[in-house]
Amino acid sequence: MATAIAKQNGTAKKETTTTKKAVQEKLAKEATGQKTSPVVKEQPKPVQPIVKPIINLDDRMQKFEQLKGLAHQRERLSTTLTELNRFKYNQSDSASFYMKDSQGLEFKTTNTNLIQLVTNHLKNTLENRKSEIEKQLIAFEL
Repeated sequence: MATAIAKQNGTAKKETTTTKKAVQEKLAKEATGQKTSPVVKEQPKPVQPIVKPIINLDDRMQKFEQLKGLAHQRERLSTTLTELNRFKYNQSDSASFYMKDSQGLEFKTTNTNLIQLVTNHLKNTLENRKSEIEKQLIAFEL
């Protein structure tokens, strides 16, 4: 049992650090034949030094090229969005939408409602892709 002496108003008082209840529980366990467990101090876990992985030059250059590729994609998307935003399709019969596939089949329309739907969908798709690439650029580690 550990005791401590505290001074208050010039008089010394003894205080016990173990409580009456803890002593009673210990005596009750001993009386019933149960083992009392001694207080075990936990050993501090050894701190492991942080090992920085060794990166070779080829891997670092490859990651740099990936970063340049992402930056180039973002730049192209920004340019395409700028051009699409400058596109004017509200004037009657002056705007047309034209597509041609690899087999030579063509689709052409001057319907401004359809052109507006297509351009709005293109804008949303390009903006979503641009934000995805920007997130990748921010999270990128060399």
